[in-house]
Amino acid sequence: MDGQGLNDPLPSQNYQSGVVDAAPYDRITVLGMGSWGTALAMVAASAGRDVRLWGRRPDLTAKIADSRTNPDYLPDVSLHDNITPYCDLQAALDGTDAVLIVTPSRTLREVCASIRPHLPEGVPLALCCKGIERGTGYLLSYLVEEELPGHPVGALSGPTFAKETALGHPTAATVAFNFSYRDRISPAESPAARLAVSMSSPVFRPYVSDDLIGVEIGGAVKNVIAIACGMMTGAGFAENTRAALITRGIDEMKFLAEALGGRRETVTGLSGAGDLTLTCSSTTSRNMSLGVQLGRGIPRQNCFDGKPVVVEGEVNAVSVVDLARRINVRMPICEAVHAILYEGADLNQAFSDLWARPIESEPRALDIALTHPSTQQGTT
Repeated sequence: MDGQGLNDPLPSQNYQSGVVDAAPYDRITVLGMGSWGTALAMVAASAGRDVRLWGRRPDLTAKIADSRTNPDYLPDVSLHDNITPYCDLQAALDGTDAVLIVTPSRTLREVCASIRPHLPEGVPLALCCKGIERGTGYLLSYLVEEELPGHPVGALSGPTFAKETALGHPTAATVAFNFSYRDRISPAESPAARLAVSMSSPVFRPYVSDDLIGVEIGGAVKNVIAIACGMMTGAGFAENTRAALITRGIDEMKFLAEALGGRRETVTGLSGAGDLTLTCSSTTSRNMSLGVQLGRGIPRQNCFDGKPVVVEGEVNAVSVVDLARRINVRMPICEAVHAILYEGADLNQAFSDLWARPIESEPRALDIALTHPSTQQGTT
């Protein structure tokens, strides 16, 4: 069990209609003043929540307070009156009911250490960053559970561009937490259900999931596949190639998720196939954009006009491939991206080799592997 007694009273619910009520979290803290953090603050505020938006930079906090915009990340979006910017962690977390963590995945341990002394007891934490920790192979939720025990940990993920979300374009996402025994008896009281209701508005539609592993794997792997799609686009290939990479990329997601205890069906939902399709379809995505620039032959140091832009898929290419190798899951597209980014592989040759791999069955359960003719002809 989860430590709660079976004799504890559970809230009564009327299931006759098939629809039940869930109580929203009134006060939500968003950690991270980047574009996605600001967009999620807008979502929560538009849903009627009292939102504290925290960032490290006093100068940006002051600009947001004065102008009611985020001039560095979303200058065209007027911020909701329910959003209050903070630079002080203690003040931002004091009395909060739920926390959205929207900082880069590579700084997550540092962020957890910073907020530990200020977190109210038992408040749920939802990860809105994506990735796998380099070195340990930990999913980000496990990292947070290790650093901040005693808090429900989940994720919010889906096909979302920050600016479109902040401007109120209709958007859907998945809110995932592991369900305790009590959550399954009374799902409307679960952190996943309560956070979903807290973020819901006429234009933002969350779905509830209990498959946190599946949701996290989708979010981590899709960024690597998006770089692959960008590389092929930049190299001059067309829609056939992108569609193949997206479809086979979903397959790689499924097998990694399943190997770690997630569900294949989750990967076909918003946080997997949905997010992957969006990310691989527009250079609004930094992952896709990086791939396009590399595909055009632009050296990495000159991409984004030489600006130090953080690209999550670039980081995830290492951690995803390391984890897959450790647990013996084949992920050839991710391996190709890793080889190009970190092993000095030629981009065109790496993708030529990818296409010339042994012919396999679809589905894999058929278990067929045939030598590709091009390898016999020496034309890979």
